[in-house]
Amino acid sequence: MTEHGQHEHSHGHADGHADGHGGHSTHGHAHTTDAELADTLELDALILGSYLMDATAWAAQLLPEAPATIIDVGAGSGAGTLALARRFPKAQLTALDKSAEMLDRTLDAAANSGFGPRTTSLRADLDCGWPASAAADLFWASSSLHELADPEKTMSEMFAALNPGGVLLVLEMDALPSFLPETLAQDSAVEPGMEGRLHEALAARGWNHYPDWTAGLEGAGFAVERRHFPTEGSTTPELAARYGRAFLGRMASALEGSASPADLASLALLLGDGPESLERRGDLVVRGHRTGWAARKL
Repeated sequence: MTEHGQHEHSHGHADGHADGHGGHSTHGHAHTTDAELADTLELDALILGSYLMDATAWAAQLLPEAPATIIDVGAGSGAGTLALARRFPKAQLTALDKSAEMLDRTLDAAANSGFGPRTTSLRADLDCGWPASAAADLFWASSSLHELADPEKTMSEMFAALNPGGVLLVLEMDALPSFLPETLAQDSAVEPGMEGRLHEALAARGWNHYPDWTAGLEGAGFAVERRHFPTEGSTTPELAARYGRAFLGRMASALEGSASPADLASLALLLGDGPESLERRGDLVVRGHRTGWAARKL
């Protein structure tokens, strides 16, 4: 989730995410290990991954022909790499990340899905510059640009490295995932609107913070289009509860002492083992939101 909320990638890490992207950051949230982040990212892709199909289809529409080479910029747990491998069955893929552990997980996931022969890894910290050998027809940067010290510099470097006619597809989580229904049962002890208020508190602490990338991408030389990808998760109650516990648990650590006592108490009920716990609820609805920028090198 950048995790910031969570990256898809280890943003330079989403992950939180995200986040590789050349590097690892915890900007304002509780420290998360690579292994914990990767587990959360895998749940995110499993439950909310339909946006990956939509976004890779968008990339295919914009490219003049099927890409021969693809770089997943901030590969994280490999969800984007696998989606790209499925969409473009003849492409050679490179997973780029700052984290060796994330790269190992991506390569394992690719091998387990039958994409091992087409997938390689490149460990790089993009804050130190774009790797000289990293050229491709398609760059995919999910929840990673905002983790960089100088995103505009990296955009210009990617423009130079992208093959003519190529596409850079940037994705960001534009709202943190939510789990509770919009209307709670009348006898629920959870405060109505609690999730929205906690998301606002996290935003004030820098979670999921990124600018509109349009101006920066255009300044680097790209022709830019923007699209929104709202997603309601397809999942089981068990998976929804696992994802909720992983994500809300990080929220609880980050917000200790900075959210209202009533909302923190409601969060504790969800993370506890009583009748309001995530595992014992029957009303979880996982929702996510992404914004994408398709940047073409004409």
